[in-house]
Amino acid sequence: MVTAYLVFLALFGVERVAELVLSRRNARIALSRSGVESGATHFRWMAAVHALFLPACAAEVLLLHRPFPGALGWACAVAAVCAQILRWWAIRSLGWRWNVRVIVVPGEPPVRKGPYRFLRHPNYLAVVVELLAAPLVLGAWRTALLISRARHAADGFGAATWYQASFARGSSSGFTATTQTLSAITCSTSR
Repeated sequence: MVTAYLVFLALFGVERVAELVLSRRNARIALSRSGVESGATHFRWMAAVHALFLPACAAEVLLLHRPFPGALGWACAVAAVCAQILRWWAIRSLGWRWNVRVIVVPGEPPVRKGPYRFLRHPNYLAVVVELLAAPLVLGAWRTALLISRARHAADGFGAATWYQASFARGSSSGFTATTQTLSAITCSTSR
């Protein structure tokens, strides 16, 4: 079962590389359209957490000899795959606007198609589910806990979500207010 899990993680890794290639292209497009990036200072920490995620899953399973948790493992595998489906639905719905950074092109109308009809932040939901479910497929509960907590801390305690919510509503005043909120949060969390 460990070999199958490592293959599962490797497939997630291939998917992550595809995301990064697409993200880089989309970021160039957004910046060429006067996009404004926010959260660049904490992005490095976020990238580090995500880079450690898959190796940490593998390490816990290999070093601590985690057993397959039966039905919970299968449920977590399904949840992790569903998270990927949701993420790619969000990516497809956002088109060139999607990338792993927070880049907002002022004046662009909010996206109201795909999963954005039902959820304000489907990509964040996909990330949360993936970070919890993928490690638990083979019982790596320490990785699920530590990586989820580290990602939350790296995210500035949800600051990027507030910023993107302003963009999703298409509010230029929210853009300014949220930028100020981000600055206050960044200052208060860096002390």
